[in-house]
Amino acid sequence: MELPALGQHCSERACRQLDFLPLKCDACGEVFCKDHIRYDDHKCSSAYKKNVQVPVCPLCNAPVPVQKGEIPDIVVGAHMDKDCKYNPAQQKQRIFTNKCLKPGCKRKEMMKVVCEQCGGNFCIKHRHPLDHDCKGSSHSTSKA
Repeated sequence: MELPALGQHCSERACRQLDFLPLKCDACGEVFCKDHIRYDDHKCSSAYKKNVQVPVCPLCNAPVPVQKGEIPDIVVGAHMDKDCKYNPAQQKQRIFTNKCLKPGCKRKEMMKVVCEQCGGNFCIKHRHPLDHDCKGSSHSTSKA
């Protein structure tokens, strides 16, 4: 005995399978079997309503909001032209910028190491007054 009132037929034209547990597409609202419920499987014309993606700027890696009906490539391009915070100089910013003032020394330090007597900036190796032949104050420094 057949029960025609139970279940629904798949809306896919090539399938039309009677399914007792039919699934309703949340984009177009039509009923499909388990084999055709995905947007790609039934070529859903309303998939764009549910398939929302947020593009990311390739330069600053910030998400770029796109309104409905806008083309993501154009919105990202406009972001890159106007609002992008990308700074190529910041990418190549040097950390070791404090050059030692001892003649012949080419070392650079991340932080300033200032001599209290002469006020010069030196590397860790030449930070003590005796190591850089300090000519600052007239105090005699011990050789300890």
